[in-house]
Amino acid sequence: MRAEERYEISMLKKEKMNLLKLIDKKNEEKISLQSEVTKLRKNLAEEYLHYLSERDARKILIADLNELRYQREDMSLAQYPGIWGEDPVKLTVALKMARQDLTRMQMELNTMKANFGDVVPRRDFEMQEKTNKDLQEQLDSLKDDYEEVRKEHEMLLQLHMSTLRERDQFYAELQEIQRTSTPRPDWSKCEDVVAGGRDRWHVLAEGKNSDQLVDVLLEEIGEGLLREKDFFPGLGYGESIPAFLQFDGIVENKKPTKKDVVNILKDAWKERIAEEQKEKFPDFFFNFLERRFGPSDAMAWAYTIFEYIKLFHSNEVMNQFYAVLMGKRKESVYIKQKETIAQLLKEMTHADSQNEGLLTMEQLSTVLRSTFPFKKDEKIQELMEAGGWHPSSSNADLVNYRLLFMEDEEGQSVPFLQKLWEQYLNEKDEYLYELKQELGLELHDKVTLPKLREALMTIDPSLDKQTLNGYLSQAFQFPVTELPEEGEEKEEGTVIQLQTALEQLQMSDVRRMGPREQEPAT
Repeated sequence: MRAEERYEISMLKKEKMNLLKLIDKKNEEKISLQSEVTKLRKNLAEEYLHYLSERDARKILIADLNELRYQREDMSLAQYPGIWGEDPVKLTVALKMARQDLTRMQMELNTMKANFGDVVPRRDFEMQEKTNKDLQEQLDSLKDDYEEVRKEHEMLLQLHMSTLRERDQFYAELQEIQRTSTPRPDWSKCEDVVAGGRDRWHVLAEGKNSDQLVDVLLEEIGEGLLREKDFFPGLGYGESIPAFLQFDGIVENKKPTKKDVVNILKDAWKERIAEEQKEKFPDFFFNFLERRFGPSDAMAWAYTIFEYIKLFHSNEVMNQFYAVLMGKRKESVYIKQKETIAQLLKEMTHADSQNEGLLTMEQLSTVLRSTFPFKKDEKIQELMEAGGWHPSSSNADLVNYRLLFMEDEEGQSVPFLQKLWEQYLNEKDEYLYELKQELGLELHDKVTLPKLREALMTIDPSLDKQTLNGYLSQAFQFPVTELPEEGEEKEEGTVIQLQTALEQLQMSDVRRMGPREQEPAT
């Protein structure tokens, strides 16, 4: 651990030195460019002075040449008056007028030179402007590079400090763990204790963490104790005792196998789903046992099955039945999950045009996305992996989709269905957390019916009226028929504690009906 930390610190130091060298190099380049700009400016000033000197010399030379030309013309006119065929006086006047015009033009020329003598030629100006622009761009680029390097250096310093803090924190946690922790249990010792030996223990322990292994071990111990019991003591007729367990005296332990209990529970669910007149679930359960085993044995089976489903938390069928029986979960959750699984199997069967029980990975992904359009890509990926996909798989690889819906004789489903159920529970938790955040209330605060209705429609705009009223009915524990309509006066008077409302929704079948509308960008 310490060697890795020293190595990491040394790498950070090396990187810091490299950054400092880079910054020095950029500064040197900047200084070099600045000196070059200064030199160019000095050369430009010298060239400009040279240009002014040449210009003045040229003006003097032109004036001398003009004067000589005028003198020569005057002498020619005086010597040969008839050469032009004109009157010399007239020519003299014309010459005088021409000289006046020349003088005027020369004055205008001098004015133009005075006004624009310092103007730089466009070609030179454009060349200097281009050079200056290039140098400015280089300077800006160097400034940007320097700023980026400076920010990276600051980030590295912060990262270094954060790494040091994490190192100290991890070291303190390590010291605390070394001081307080106990050695990990050797679970292989359970092989000789569990019925079935090593092979059965490996099956039971596969893919489970220590906490789950403790539950498995407790279930195995509890199952052995249950089999040793011949009778159960009756719990009496107290108000807290469920109706199907109200009995005085002793009750026979029927000692069924887990498989027998699972089959009884599955048959109970089938009869419950097919039932037209719904009675309370505990009453239905006892009546079912009376119809199946007769009035004399119904109570014994009720106690026996209750003890089994209370013990085996890891068994999906028993755990779900126990939650519904004790009022910890609505039976609609189980029924809707079974309907979802049936619909998914139907979609896969429809995609299997050859009816061979095989689908490609691409077909499996398509069916999952069409059946669960609101699941994120990572959730679909989890289902694919549970169905047999792995990184080396191709879209053409085949999967026997019927195996994804199989259960063993004790009702345990395959990893695919377990992942589907796990995702449903997580998505419900996320949905209710989003609802709580939208309400902006604490758990002990009161929430009114209109406010909860508005929050549900905000986080899930696709909710239809029937589903929305169903959620509100569950939250406020009102029958749907007695739920105040939107806009009624007594709607504001319908109030419940937020924690109670969320607990009631947690027990119910609550799921997202559509995507949440994105807020407009500001």
